[in-house]
Amino acid sequence: MTEPAPTPRVNATLLSQFPLQTVRIIGKVLQIRPPRSATIDSQGTVALTLENHDTQVTTVNNFVEIIGKVNQDGSIQVFASTDFGPNVDVAAVEAVVQATHTYPEIFYDRT
Repeated sequence: MTEPAPTPRVNATLLSQFPLQTVRIIGKVLQIRPPRSATIDSQGTVALTLENHDTQVTTVNNFVEIIGKVNQDGSIQVFASTDFGPNVDVAAVEAVVQATHTYPEIFYDRT
């Protein structure tokens, strides 16, 4: 059985490196535009398309983790989301993102 491909952790500045790929991103909800879009801040603004009716992107100023596909325009089509609440250590999140790209062999294979 083949293992699923790992989902790279990214922020807004890294999205362009992963076109049409599934990624993970943590950001603060800036705006929700019902019924199907929202915006988060993750070292820059990221537009989300909320395809899943069970989305956790429901509260402005809360942090969410998004798993989704990067569209050609840099927005993300959301497959799954988790609400982390309003208190997240943004520096720790950014450190993990940077570590995954500094040491990719530990976290994922981009070949």
